[in-house]
Amino acid sequence: MNKSRFIVTGTALAGLIALAGCASNPGSGSMPGMDHGTPTASGSPAAESIGSANNEADTMFAQMMIPHHAQAVEMSDSILAKKDIPSAVTALAAQIKGAQAPEIAKMTAWLKGWNEPVTDSSGHAGHGMDGMLSEAELRKLNDAQGTEAAKLYLTQMIAHHEGAVTMAKSEISQGKSPEAVQLAQDIVAAQEKEIQDMKALLAGL
Repeated sequence: MNKSRFIVTGTALAGLIALAGCASNPGSGSMPGMDHGTPTASGSPAAESIGSANNEADTMFAQMMIPHHAQAVEMSDSILAKKDIPSAVTALAAQIKGAQAPEIAKMTAWLKGWNEPVTDSSGHAGHGMDGMLSEAELRKLNDAQGTEAAKLYLTQMIAHHEGAVTMAKSEISQGKSPEAVQLAQDIVAAQEKEIQDMKALLAGL
């Protein structure tokens, strides 16, 4: 599992958090079948956080998973912008982006509802997280083309997903917020399946 130092561009993360603020409004959901959370009657992720008890594990989970997801979206955007990528790989990249962008919105809304900063002020968030790509690794993905890019994306995203699963399992065992624990359970289920799908795609390239 890749334990490279976390790198995601500040512009990309800021843009995704801004998007999260917009996406947290009622009526702007994720792709059909891709919402990993259970909506409230209002359909607003912000409404889920009202009156929801949380602990330090929940806060750390959200603060760390937001940039982790942001990098997955950045990686997927990179592959979707390229030509001559196998259609099954672009479909998977679109699926990952479609699932994780709304989850960024959900977690951002929770942190605001918990009166916690979206970015961790202690400085540990993003550092030492399993699966995160270094700046050099992101640059390599951005520069790659065709089948080489597809193979690199799948290899990097498998490690990235494995890191997210590890983080989610920690939340399941230590978290207090029912919504956050549920999201962690959904992340484990969805991303473990995607890992198997990516390994199968990689074997066929």
